Amino acid sequence: MSGKAEPPAAGERTTRARLDRGRGALGPALELVHTGRAPTRAVLTAELGVTRATAGAVAAELEALGLIRVDVRPAAAAGSQGRPSHRLDVAEDGPVVLAAQVHADGFRAALVGLGGRIVATAPGRQTVDADPAKVLGAVVEAGAELLRGTGRRCVGAGLAVPSAVAEPDGLALNPLHLAWAVGAPVRRIFAECVRAAGITVPAFAANDVNLAALAEHRHGAGRGARDLLCVATGHRGVGGALVLDGRLHTGSSGLALEVGHLTVNPEGRPCHCGGRGCLDVEADPLALLVEAGRAPGPEVSLLQQANDLLLNQYDDPAVRRAAEALIDRLGLGLAGLVNILNPDRIILGGLHRTLLDADPGRLRAVVADRSLWGQSGGVPILPCTLDHNSLVGAAELAWQPVLDDPLGALR
Repeated sequence: MSGKAEPPAAGERTTRARLDRGRGALGPALELVHTGRAPTRAVLTAELGVTRATAGAVAAELEALGLIRVDVRPAAAAGSQGRPSHRLDVAEDGPVVLAAQVHADGFRAALVGLGGRIVATAPGRQTVDADPAKVLGAVVEAGAELLRGTGRRCVGAGLAVPSAVAEPDGLALNPLHLAWAVGAPVRRIFAECVRAAGITVPAFAANDVNLAALAEHRHGAGRGARDLLCVATGHRGVGGALVLDGRLHTGSSGLALEVGHLTVNPEGRPCHCGGRGCLDVEADPLALLVEAGRAPGPEVSLLQQANDLLLNQYDDPAVRRAAEALIDRLGLGLAGLVNILNPDRIILGGLHRTLLDADPGRLRAVVADRSLWGQSGGVPILPCTLDHNSLVGAAELAWQPVLDDPLGALR
């Protein structure tokens, strides 16, 4: 018997050749399925610009990696006259990433699969220690407990924080509402906590509103936008983010779109930055409560108190006047951003989403009156639609290496 290996059969050679041609398409194909833009193999073929056979080989490889599911029997879409095509979806039992979020009123951990699907969440904690290592250690341990309970494979970890995160070192430059030291090395601390928990995966950290915008662009109200502006207020302060052609615009060192420090009321409240009348202190939950003459309570978060006030007491004249004042200030800030950035869509999160719902006509009128866009039809202003979008965005950060190179990341 000869010791030489038998050459592959013709069919096997053809399959390998197709897969070799499609290797570079694995990442783009996975992102198309992940974001719901390729629900069938036929759509995947068209989006990738490859042959049906190559698209089939790419889909089969992603399925073999445990990342997507391909329906065995093709089905035609309702009302379709075309050839039936295999449906594609993310694998429900596939790998997950550990997502963590810290904010002024607590922190939370979750496991998130492809498609932005939250697989499991740990109960939120309400106390944030002044030592970031203690907080991040606790949130990572909560995530590690979820992994032990579910038995899922973890391929990355992402953290959302209410601070600008400077690149390349991952420093939290303005964690004002957390009482953390300015310049806290949150990415390094988070990565150390992940390793200490026995989770050997890449770890990332970024600003919470940036990550909310990324999640909404891929899975929510921003899907399909080319230039997406997101402005949101969470538990304290105001943040902004810009997504250009599917990628976050973070500037030269990660500090772009610090919209909270736009001046919208020159005679207004002193801001933490040293200025006065910034959006950060004129259009956040605390500003609404103060404007309405309501004393903040310790029972629930400021965000919940402000939202409850708008939802349940909007007929109160003092509450309505306070809401109108915040809407006018927010609209002034948005108009300035529209004039500079010319986005094709604006999405609003947190309290700003509730303000939009309370009086959409007023906010849109202020933006139109104050911006050049108003003279040409206006820019769409929509509410964010995802629950826990910063948490889902933290997961997007962790999934990115897999989306870029599925084979390399999962080896």
